Amino acid sequence: VQTCALPISAIIMAFAQCTDNNPQNNTAPAAPEGLKIAYVDIDTLLANYDFYKDISEEMLRKEENSRLLLTEEANKFQKDVDDYNKKLQNNVFSSQERAMQEQTRLAKKQQDLQDLNDRLTQELTQESDNNSLKISEAIQSFLRDYNKTAGYSIILSKVGDNILYIDPVMNITKEVIEGLNRRYNESK
Repeated sequence: VQTCALPISAIIMAFAQCTDNNPQNNTAPAAPEGLKIAYVDIDTLLANYDFYKDISEEMLRKEENSRLLLTEEANKFQKDVDDYNKKLQNNVFSSQERAMQEQTRLAKKQQDLQDLNDRLTQELTQESDNNSLKISEAIQSFLRDYNKTAGYSIILSKVGDNILYIDPVMNITKEVIEGLNRRYNESK
């Protein structure tokens, strides 16, 4: 525990030495000279980024189509089960062996339905992961290009309440959203 005390106190001392002692300046301590910091509010960015909105709408459509397909297949299966039960009650099967064959067919159909559900879920999960990667790469690529002229030392991502306080002057979210949307819309 004592080994942590020295590095923390050294960090505090380093920040204390970087303060602006100008009495006319009532703001918080200044960052070390040459250090430019900005942040992007990720929640706001995603709510306003056209590429993210388009991908989200596409994923919703695919999820709905998957649900419809599963519901349709489940309804067909349920109809087959109901037909089997009626035939069983009315002694329609010519033999016990024929009833067992039908029961085996229904068990396979039920397994096929579960396999379809698993496959569709896996495909949607994989596509969602790929989309998240595409969005992240698009944002990172834009920020690299954007920062060639902006010259920030650090660009933080603010997600939810993970940053307790940051001066709103350092918020570049609007500029980033405008740039990302411009780049995305030009590529469409």
